[in-house]
Amino acid sequence: MEHFLHELWTARWALAQGLLLTVEISAASILFGSLIGLFAGIGLTYGKWPVRLPIRAAVDCIRGIPVLVLILASFYLLTFAGINLTAVESGLFALSIFCGAHMGEIIRGALQSIPVTQIDAGRAIGLTFPRILIYVLIPQAMRQIMPVWVNTGAELVKASTLLSVIGTGELLLRTQEIVGRNFMTLEFYGLCGLLYFLINSVIERLGKFASRRFALQ
Repeated sequence: MEHFLHELWTARWALAQGLLLTVEISAASILFGSLIGLFAGIGLTYGKWPVRLPIRAAVDCIRGIPVLVLILASFYLLTFAGINLTAVESGLFALSIFCGAHMGEIIRGALQSIPVTQIDAGRAIGLTFPRILIYVLIPQAMRQIMPVWVNTGAELVKASTLLSVIGTGELLLRTQEIVGRNFMTLEFYGLCGLLYFLINSVIERLGKFASRRFALQ
């Protein structure tokens, strides 16, 4: 135990940097992915076919590709298109579009479950369609979206571990580097798992708080 505490103290900054980067990438990908998913879901639900078809093709394609393949493609294939991204930027891009594709389907389902009469009622009182979306449809859809959104956020945190394959210095890669120096595999991987559990616990609590707030509206 004393030896572990000594090694933990020695590796404290590396672990802290990895944990911070994991939180930053996860939060940013959830934010960007949710925004992408919002526009994709609206386009799939209310867009005309020239808008709906390419969104449908993109969503189905991305949802059918494993996250690891998306990460590797973002890191290696974009270079051939003249887009040079760092490992962090590539990982953020891959996780964001992965989240966006899944959130697009979730938001589409939530919007389609709202009766069309809600739109008719909004138009009857003189609201434009953007205002109907903001004030009528999206608040109702959020009540259904929130529980699934929390699960998606937790999945993104776990998917961020795959960024270690492209050299992103997130928590798992930092842990692997530490284990490679001191060979304390069980102790540090156990600590790594605990830290991921704590991150997801925070996401779950925030999701429950947001769900209660939307339920009161």
